Amino acid sequence: MLEYNEIKERKVILMNGEPYEVVASHVFRKQQRKPVNATKLKNLITGKVMEYSFHQSEKAEEAELSKRKIKFLYENRGEYWFCEEKDSAKRFKMTKEEVGDLIKFVKPNTLVDLISFEERIMGVSVPIKVALKVTEAPPSVKGNTVTGGTKLVTLETGATVDAPLFVNEGDILSINTETGEYVERVNK
Repeated sequence: MLEYNEIKERKVILMNGEPYEVVASHVFRKQQRKPVNATKLKNLITGKVMEYSFHQSEKAEEAELSKRKIKFLYENRGEYWFCEEKDSAKRFKMTKEEVGDLIKFVKPNTLVDLISFEERIMGVSVPIKVALKVTEAPPSVKGNTVTGGTKLVTLETGATVDAPLFVNEGDILSINTETGEYVERVNK
């Protein structure tokens, strides 16, 4: 059981028998009253987001999510195909809604975590940092770079990110999948 102030971002709790991910939380105290944790919760089954305030006397049960490694094979017409880590004959597909937006940073034949709740698939969890090769990068243009010039580059998975002007085609970049932002250039 989690106390009211332990209900923080990225925790998954049970409410009414369904798993909710804590998207935002803020513990505060209004004048002379007892502290309250104002949260935004996302239902992992329906995808709906709701606001809920946990008072000092309330507790929440942490949801038991299971993870197992699976291999991402390929994407075809909006269907994402995966297989078991050890047995490539056991293939299955998932929709764009099930896998989420972060799959655009995953190369084929990469291991990801399949997250499930009571044998029901909730989605996939991708690595926080990935190294991807730049396939398209427009040439750098001299000009106003006082604010730190950036350009839109295309990665080998088809995803696009803002990168500094010195990034060229063929470079390998480290990308933070949670924010979808450029972190650093891995090689020249």
